[in-house]
Amino acid sequence: MKESDVKARAFAMPLTSPAFPPGPYRFVNREFFIITYRTDADALREVIPAPLEFTDPLVKYEFIRMPDSAGWGDYTESGQVIPVSFRGEKGNYVHSMYLDCHSPIAGGREMWGFPKKLASPNLRVEKDTLVGVLKLGSIPVAVATMGFKYRELPSDKIRESLSSPNYLLKIIPHVDGSVRICELVRYFLEEITVKGAWEGPAGLELFHHALAPVASLPVLEVLSAVHILTDLTLGLGTVVYDYMTS
Repeated sequence: MKESDVKARAFAMPLTSPAFPPGPYRFVNREFFIITYRTDADALREVIPAPLEFTDPLVKYEFIRMPDSAGWGDYTESGQVIPVSFRGEKGNYVHSMYLDCHSPIAGGREMWGFPKKLASPNLRVEKDTLVGVLKLGSIPVAVATMGFKYRELPSDKIRESLSSPNYLLKIIPHVDGSVRICELVRYFLEEITVKGAWEGPAGLELFHHALAPVASLPVLEVLSAVHILTDLTLGLGTVVYDYMTS
């Protein structure tokens, strides 16, 4: 293989059999279960990277079921998203994500900087209750419940909320262990079709775990919960702040 061949074929690791294909990444019947809760403001300040800022001490705890995702297959993820602003523009900072499939873990981390780790999230309906459970090994980390399809929500407001900008902190180390890339990345969900959206009563419990510290942003009050069914495309990102040159 010539040097030019390496450069032409280089997309992702490993060179001869990348862990994921090039995009676009289209999701069909992508299902969200999102609980918004109030947390400790000082705890939020410890985890939100400047120049991002927050106004209200809120966190969105999410379970996302993806049964049909182009290139990545069938998987589920769970984690925390924090409402923030960047230079006056409101958006969401993805703080933590735990999922059960290697391909989207590798792709999300390498391309965008998604904070993905391997775990065992599950989203299902039990009788009249929507249930989300995150485990790391055999240990429960998060348990969320919501009344199933209690009240329907207007799709236009849900589409607007899903269209907000999202932010990630992308970090890639150098071979000597120092930081080589440290960037604030912005991306959007695109081509969104809302197939259904509902709200209802909800509960959320977070449990302390050394390697999945979701409980470090404690639940002080559950404010709302939504259940959404969509088709959408995960857009590629842009770098909006480079910590290495700023």
